[in-house]
Amino acid sequence: MGNTLTCCVSPNASPKLGRRAGSAELYCASDIYEAASGDAVAVAPAVVEPAELDFGEGEGHHLQHISDREMPEDLALESNPSDHPRASTIFLSKSQTDVREKRKSNHLNHVSPGQLTKKYSSCSTIFLDDSTVSQPNLRTTVKCVTLAIYYHIKNRDANRSLDIFDERSHPLTREKVPEEYFKHDPEHKFIYRFVRTLFSAAQLTAECAIVTLVYLERLLTYAEIDICPTNWKRIVLGAILLASKVWDDQAVWNVDYCQILKDITVEDMNEMERHFLELLQFNINVPASVYAKYYFDLRSLADDNNLNFLFAPLSKERAQNLEAISRLCEDKDLCRAAMRRSFSADNFIGIQRSKAILS
Repeated sequence: MGNTLTCCVSPNASPKLGRRAGSAELYCASDIYEAASGDAVAVAPAVVEPAELDFGEGEGHHLQHISDREMPEDLALESNPSDHPRASTIFLSKSQTDVREKRKSNHLNHVSPGQLTKKYSSCSTIFLDDSTVSQPNLRTTVKCVTLAIYYHIKNRDANRSLDIFDERSHPLTREKVPEEYFKHDPEHKFIYRFVRTLFSAAQLTAECAIVTLVYLERLLTYAEIDICPTNWKRIVLGAILLASKVWDDQAVWNVDYCQILKDITVEDMNEMERHFLELLQFNINVPASVYAKYYFDLRSLADDNNLNFLFAPLSKERAQNLEAISRLCEDKDLCRAAMRRSFSADNFIGIQRSKAILS
C-alpha cells in the first residue's frame, strides 16, 4: 500500500478495472472536465525517479505493525476527530454556522417550513431507508461527503496549503483557466460531480467515501493546512486514492486514475500519494468507533440541509428478511449461552473429580 514501486507504475489496468476493458475511459470526458474546469495551464511535470530503498544496516529488519505504532504526543489528544470517537467532527461544526443563519433568517422572515415531505412511521406503516452504518447508500453518502467538503472550503479558517496539492503547480487538465477561478469557492454540485465521477469510474463503495472524509480531516489536522479553491481537487483525489487502497480488497491502481484523469501522470500520482502518507505520519488506521461517528454525523448533516435519505414502506419480503436475521442472532446468542453452561458444567465436574482424587 502506497508502494510506488509495485502496482503504482504498472502500465496495465488493475484487476478491478480490468474486468471491463476500456470502461474507465467512458467516464473521463464530460463530468470530470466540467467539474475540474478552471485548472491552470498544463505544465509538464518533472519525472520523479523511484526513491531508493534504504533499509539501513543490519541483517534483521523487523517492521512495526501499523496497529502497534504509538500516537505522537502532540496528536494524542481527544480533540482530534479522525482518531478519537468522542471528538466532534470538524465538518459538522463548520456547517452549524450556516445552519443557524438559515434558521434565524427563516424566523425573521416568517418563512414557514411548508408542506412536510419527510415520511414518518406510524402504527399502520413503517418507513425504512436502505442506508445502515454497515451498508450505507452510495449516492446519498457521496452527496453528504461532498457537502462536508463544501463546508470545509466555505468556512475555512485561512488559505494555508502545500505546493504538492496546489493545482496551479500541478494542474489536473491541460485546459487554461483564468486565475479568478481559484478565488471563488466551488459550489456543492461541482464537488459532487467530481467525486461522483471518480467513484463511478473506479467502482468504489460508500464505505470508501466515509474513509475518504476521515483521511481528509486527518490531513487538515496533522499538516495544519486548509482546503481551499486552489487545492481541493488534489486533496480529495489523494484521500480517495488512499481510502480505496486501504478499504477495498481489490484496490484501484494509480494508473487507473490516470485513465480517468487523462492529463495527470503516474509519477505525479505517486508523488502526491507519498506526500499524503508522510503528512498523515502513515496513520491510516480508522477505528470502527470513528467510522460510525462520521457516518452518523453525515446523517445529521443531511438532516440539517434537507438532504433526506430515501425512505420506503417496509415490504413483506424485507420484514421476513429482518425477522430471519433476528432469529439467526437469537440462535447464536442461545448457542453461546449453551456453550458457556456446558463449559461451566464440565469445569464443575472436573473440579469435583480432582477433589475426590486428592482426598
